Amino acid sequence: MRFGYFDDANREYVIETPKTPYPWINYLGNESFFGLISNTSGGYCFYKDARLRRVTRYRYNNTPVDNGGRYFYINDNGDVWTPGWMPVRKDLDAYECRHGLGYTKIRGERNGLSVSQLSFVPLKFDGEVHQLTIKNKSNGEKHFKLFSFIEWCLWNAWDDMTNFQRNFSTGEVEVEGSAIYHKTEYRERRNHYAFYWANTPVDGFDTDREAFIGLYNGFDCPQAVLAGQATNSIAHGWQPIASHYFDLTLKAGEEKTIIFVLGYVENPEEEKWESLNVINKKRAKAMQEQFKSSEQVDKAMQELRAYWDELLSVYVLKSDDDKLNRMVNIWNPYQCMVTFNMSRSASYFESGIGRGMGFRDSNQDLLGFVHQIPERARERILDIAATQFEDGGCYHQYQPLTKKGNHDIGGGFNDDPLWLILGTAAYIKETGDYSILDEQVPFDCNPNNTATLLEHLTRSFYHVVNNLGPHGLPLIGRADWNDCLNLNCFSTTPDESFQTYGDLNGRVAESIFIAGMFVFIGPEYSALLRYKGLNEEADKADKLIEEMKQKIYEHGYDGEWFLRAYDAFGRKIGSKENEEGQIFIEPQGMCVMAGIGVENGYAIKALDSVKERLETPYGIVLNDPPYQRYDKSKGEITSYPPGYKENAGVFCHNNPWIICAETVVGRGTRAFELYKKITPSYLQDISDLHKTEPYVYSQMVAGKAAARPGEAKNSWLTGTAAWTFTAISQWILGIQPDYNGLKINPCIPADWNGYTVRRKFRGAIYNITVSNPNHVEKGVKSITVDGKEISGNILPVFNDGKEHDVQVVMG
Repeated sequence: MRFGYFDDANREYVIETPKTPYPWINYLGNESFFGLISNTSGGYCFYKDARLRRVTRYRYNNTPVDNGGRYFYINDNGDVWTPGWMPVRKDLDAYECRHGLGYTKIRGERNGLSVSQLSFVPLKFDGEVHQLTIKNKSNGEKHFKLFSFIEWCLWNAWDDMTNFQRNFSTGEVEVEGSAIYHKTEYRERRNHYAFYWANTPVDGFDTDREAFIGLYNGFDCPQAVLAGQATNSIAHGWQPIASHYFDLTLKAGEEKTIIFVLGYVENPEEEKWESLNVINKKRAKAMQEQFKSSEQVDKAMQELRAYWDELLSVYVLKSDDDKLNRMVNIWNPYQCMVTFNMSRSASYFESGIGRGMGFRDSNQDLLGFVHQIPERARERILDIAATQFEDGGCYHQYQPLTKKGNHDIGGGFNDDPLWLILGTAAYIKETGDYSILDEQVPFDCNPNNTATLLEHLTRSFYHVVNNLGPHGLPLIGRADWNDCLNLNCFSTTPDESFQTYGDLNGRVAESIFIAGMFVFIGPEYSALLRYKGLNEEADKADKLIEEMKQKIYEHGYDGEWFLRAYDAFGRKIGSKENEEGQIFIEPQGMCVMAGIGVENGYAIKALDSVKERLETPYGIVLNDPPYQRYDKSKGEITSYPPGYKENAGVFCHNNPWIICAETVVGRGTRAFELYKKITPSYLQDISDLHKTEPYVYSQMVAGKAAARPGEAKNSWLTGTAAWTFTAISQWILGIQPDYNGLKINPCIPADWNGYTVRRKFRGAIYNITVSNPNHVEKGVKSITVDGKEISGNILPVFNDGKEHDVQVVMG
C-alpha cells in the first residue's frame, strides 16, 4: 500500500495522507543549524549539537506519536484545526506534504480555508524560515484566528528532560514587537539566545506554556486557541514557549502570507547586553531583516535549490530504471548529506542526547558524501582523527560542538581505527589532495600532543597488529563493527552498558571481521606510504596484510563460510559447530571484498551460503539461526528477540558488503537483485508493512524469525546510506575514483543494455556511456576517451574544466 508518490521532476516525495504508518520526516539545514520536520509539522531544531544546543523541545515515543513541533492553529469561529493535521487531528478537506531537498511544504484545507506552510533553513543562516500562506477559497468573507506555537528547550537536551527542580525556576524571555526571545541562562554562562519572530504585527502573544495550553490540556486543545484570544503571558522561571496571535479577515479569494523566523544567535561576551538584563538583539534583528518579504523567501529558496542542483550534478545516472535513477540521483546522495551532518545523533529514533558523532560511523559516511563537498569531508577527517589516542585506539563517539570524545562511551571498539584509513583514502582518491597527510592533528584533542595525519593512519594500522589474539587474529575488544557482539562483557546486571562493561583488555576474543577489514583496507595505507616514498614501510605493511590473509585461511574459514569470531574462551562464533548463530553476514562480505577466497573458491561458497542461509524477501539477515536465550558470553546480540536488530534482523548497513562482494566474483545480476531488496524506492508498494519513509534507507528491517518480517525501524541515520551509494555507484555501475584517475569497472545484470553516467571529477566532466552488447555481467572490452582508445581501465585526470566523452564497451 502506498501513502504518496515520487515527484522526480521537483525532487520531492509527496505524501497524500497525514496518517502515514510512522511519522515520515525530512531534514532542514546543511551547515550549522538543523531541523527535523515530519509530515505533520512535528520535530525540533538545534544549532550544531543536538544535545548541547537544542533550540526546541520534542517528546519522543509519546502517545500520540510525533508530539511537539512548529504548530499553526486555526480557530475558525470555534472550529479549531491545524493544517498539518497534528496535533488537533481534525479531518481535513485536503492535505498534502511535499518533502524536498532541505525543505518541506505542508498544505491543509478545511471549511474553505487553505493554509500552506513552507519550512526550510536558508544557506548560511542559523535558523528556520516558515512561510505561511492562508487563502480563503470560500464564497464569502472569513474571519478567523491564527496562533503559532513552538516550545523552547532549555539548551542542554539531557538536562532539559531530567533536572526539573532547576529548570522550573530558570526560564526567561523577552518580547519586543513581533519577536519572542528565549534567553534562559543567558544572564550567567551562556552567550546564546533564540528567537521566534513574525514579519507581521501581532494581536497578542504567549510565552508561558501553562497560560497558553493550560495545566491539564494537551497540544491538541490549548486553552488560548480554544478561547480565541492570547493572554500576553510572560514566562518567569517556568516553561517558556513562543506563540504569536493574529486576528485575521480574508475576503473571498483573498490570501495572506506571514513569515516566521526561528533563529539562534551568539553574542561576544562584551556585546551580550543592550542594557541591564536586556539582551543585545542586533544580530537577531539583522536575521529578521533578511526575511521581511516573500521575495526574500523566494530568493533564499532559489539559492537552496541551486545549491542542491550543484551537489547532485557531480554524479548523474541515466538508465532505463526510474526507481534506480531517483535513488542514485536524488534520494541516496541526499540521505548521505544528512548522515554526514548528523552521524547517528538526531532522528526520530536517535534522541540527539546519548550519541554524538561516531568515529566509525563518520568515516563510513564520508564514502557516500566526499564527492559532494570534499572540503567539508577534509575538515571532518581531521576532526575525527583528533579524537584518536596515541596507541591508535579512539573515542568511539565525540560531541560535534566540543569535538571532544564522549567519555561515557569511551573506546575499545577495535575496528574503529581502520575506518580512518578508508575515509582518508576515499578523500584522496576523490580529490588527489595528498597534503592532508601532512596536517598536524592532536591525539585525544590535546593541542600539545600532535602528529601528522599519516602518523595517525600508521597508529590505526598498527593498532590491529599490536592487538592480536591466540590465533594471530585481531582482538575484538569491547566490540567490532557489530557493537552488540560483546565477547568480553559478561554482564548480568540490568542497565549496565553491554559495550562498556567487562574486560576492555580481553586478550583472547578475536574478530575475523576485523581481520578481513585489515586485508581490505590495509592496501590503502600501503599505497599512501608508497606515494610518500616510504617503500620500506609499505613493504612491511604488505607483508603483514598477507600474513593476516593466511591467518584467515588457517583459522577463519569454516568449510562453507567465514567464521565470525572466537570468544573469550577461544570458542568459535559463526560456525556450523554452533547450535545458534552458525553463520554471520559481516565476514562473508568483508572478506570477499578484500579478495580473500576468490582464487580458491572460498568466496563463492561463502556467498552461496549467504543466499541459502541468510537471504529473505526483505534483505539479508545478520545471522542464522537466531539466538533464543540470553548468553552473557556473547552480550547484547542475544538480548534481542529473534529476528530483530542484530539477532537475525536484516541489518541493512551490511547488506551492501554482500552486494559489493558479489561484484568481486562477477555476479552483477545477483548484486542488483540484493540492491533492490533494501532500496526504498522499490519498496513503496509495501509501505504499510515497511512503515518507515519510502525515500530513505532504514537501519533495520525485521528478519524472517520476527513476528512481522519486513517491518523497518531506525530510518535516515544509518551507514546503509553511504555504503549503498558506494555499492551502486562504484561497485555495480563501476565508476570508481582512484589515486591516479577514474577507474571504470562495472558489474551489472546481464540483461542490461547499458547506461550513462555524467561524473565530475578533479576539475573535469566525464560523460561516460557504458554499452553491453554481449550482455555480460563483468569485464571491459574497450574504452575510448574523446575518440581515442586507452589502455587499461583508468581514465586520466584532465583537470582542464572541459567535458570529455568516454565510451565503454563491456565484453
